[in-house]
Formats: sequence, structure tokens, C-alpha cells
Amino acid sequence: MSLKNPISIAWLLPSMERQNYWQPLFKEFTKTFPKTQVYTGFWEGFVTGLEDAFAVEVVGQTKFVPTTQGTGYSPGFISLSPKIIVELFKFQPQVIFVSGFSLWTLLSLVFKPLGRWKVIIVYDGSSPTIDYINSRRRLILRSTMVRFADAYITNTNGGKNYLTKVLGTEEQRVFARPYQVPDVKTLLGRQEEDSEPQPGSQHPIFLFVGKVIPRKGLQFLLQACTMLKQQGYQKYTLLIVGDGEQREELETYSQTQGLTDSVHWAGWGNYDRLGVYFRQADVFVFPTLEDIWGVVLLEAMAFGKAILCSKWAGSSELVVEGDNGYIFDPYHPEELAEQMRRFIDNSDLMVSMGQKSQQLIAQHNPEAAAKFLVGVTSFVLNN
Repeated sequence: MSLKNPISIAWLLPSMERQNYWQPLFKEFTKTFPKTQVYTGFWEGFVTGLEDAFAVEVVGQTKFVPTTQGTGYSPGFISLSPKIIVELFKFQPQVIFVSGFSLWTLLSLVFKPLGRWKVIIVYDGSSPTIDYINSRRRLILRSTMVRFADAYITNTNGGKNYLTKVLGTEEQRVFARPYQVPDVKTLLGRQEEDSEPQPGSQHPIFLFVGKVIPRKGLQFLLQACTMLKQQGYQKYTLLIVGDGEQREELETYSQTQGLTDSVHWAGWGNYDRLGVYFRQADVFVFPTLEDIWGVVLLEAMAFGKAILCSKWAGSSELVVEGDNGYIFDPYHPEELAEQMRRFIDNSDLMVSMGQKSQQLIAQHNPEAAAKFLVGVTSFVLNN
């Protein structure tokens, strides 16, 4: 690419709330495409060590309006500012990466002939609520939109199947590879790599990281802990890093079930502090009831942790059953309790599976993900 006439790339991400894992990727991506502009309706600021690593602009304010409530994602619609189209004509990108099927995607496609830009739809992964399989109106709209896009990227094979088999996208235009990936250095921030464990922690340490809300399935993980206690297993620690609307309820549950010696609540930590908790842990537990991806699982793998993962997580595709971890159904906590017992009874298993996790995730880092996205960009520019 000529530096005299650099390619202009726009990224349209309606919200970057708790999505700091994008930042190391953008830092790497802009090494090839320095004229990259990220637009969002929610911005938390740069992570330590990545200050001003790329250009970002807030356009309007993103609001999510749920239509119903459930244990998974809440169906609804995203309210976004139409002013994004004004910003795009000012910036004049050759390529636009746009997340999902929101108003910003629609506007990017409608004005595509006038702006003469290529559009790449970013569909992070597939899940029952997000796919809207039972909404004929949404499926018709999405099927129409994908006809006018130039390419599509997704983290998962499930996402690729949805785009091709449900929406009818041409398979040669769909690129499936993890791009929301971990960066160990960023997760550690300025913290020392070696840190002291939580006071009173009993190994093995099982780690949960995420919002304390029903969708994340923590209630079922605590039920599994109750079953372990009933079976006489108490020499372990469950370290919970997170906060949310369900915390008070679940803390009360832990107390009434006599789990206070085993369950430690650390609250929410900054992104550049999470690496410390990953270092302390032995096994990462991801009991989600619905996640289109779940980069936190990859982060745990990058720190060499054995994995216990819900079958409802998109990132479960990276768990090799019996090799670097186990997959379970969170709605059956007895399954999870049984798998936790394996680690409590066999510390060598945690070590061997953790090593395998690190080997499996080695190919999925910001540098590799940026190279992948550069390749997709070249594909649309040359077609």
C-alpha cells in the first residue's frame, strides 16, 4: 500500500462497552492501515498502554431498547445516531467494517453507491436470540442487506453457518476466524506478572469473570458448588470477578448454602487488572446461558488455564473436549460439579490442560487477527 495515498478504513461499532479487547487489535491493524477511524456510540476510554493507539470518534449515544426479558440476551433494537453518515462522507473511507445489522449497517449499504466504499459486515457469532430465527421480518431484512455487502467476518463456524445457510450469503465471501482475541500484556497492564493470591484462597482456584447477571449463568455455577459441599468437597476456591444486578441475590444464596469459605467475591476490576486474576487461577469456568462469542475464555487460555465451558458459548469451539477442558450444559449443574471434582481430585490434570490451552490459543493473537483482517480488506479492494 502506498503511503502517499493510504487506504482509508472506517470501523463502525455501535458500542464498545466492556469491549477493550478490540484495542490491541486496532493498534496492530493501523500499522498496515494508518488511516483507520473507529466510530462508536459508547466509548470507555483507552486501556493502559494503548493511549491514542488509534483514532476514535463518538457519534451520538448508543441506547439499547429491550422488547422482552429472559435468561439469554434481551431481544430489542439499538438506537443509533443517523449522523454517522455525515461523518462517513467527511472521512471518505474506501472500506467500512460495520458491526451486526443495525441502522449504521443499513445506512452504510444504502449510501454505498454514492460513497463508493466497500462494506464488510462484522457478525461476531451465532446464538438463538441474536440470530432472530423466529422473526420472519428480521430475517427478510437481513437477507436483503447481506446481498449488498462485499464480505463478512465472524469468529465462529456457527456464525458462518448462519450467514450462509440462513441468510443465503455466498460462502466465498464469508471469512471465519477468531478476531476478538486476547493480549496478555494489555490484560496485565502495569501489574507485576507474579502476584499474591487472594487471602485465604484454597487451590484449586476456579475463576469466573463477567457480569453478574442471569445470562452469565453464575447461579448454576453456585448450585454446582452447593452440590460439591453436599458431597464433602470444600477444599477449593471459586473466585468471582465481576458485578451486576444479580450480585446481592447470589451472595445471599452463597451465605445460606454455607459457601462463604469457598466463594470469594472480588468485585469488578479494570481491564488491565484482569490478568492478575487469570494468573492466580487454576481453572476458568464459563457457565454462560448464551454468548455469541466470549473472548474471556480465550483470555483464560492465553494465561494457560484449563477450561470448563458452557455449550451455549460461541467460543466453546476452541475447547477440545478432554484435551484442554470440558464442555457442559449449565442447566444441569450436576455435570459441572462432576467436572470440577476431576480437577479437585487431580491437580496434574489442571497443569496438562492449561498447557494445551496455551498451545491452542498461540495462533490467536492481535498480530494474527490483524493480518487476517488485512487479508479480508485486500479481498474486497481487489474484487
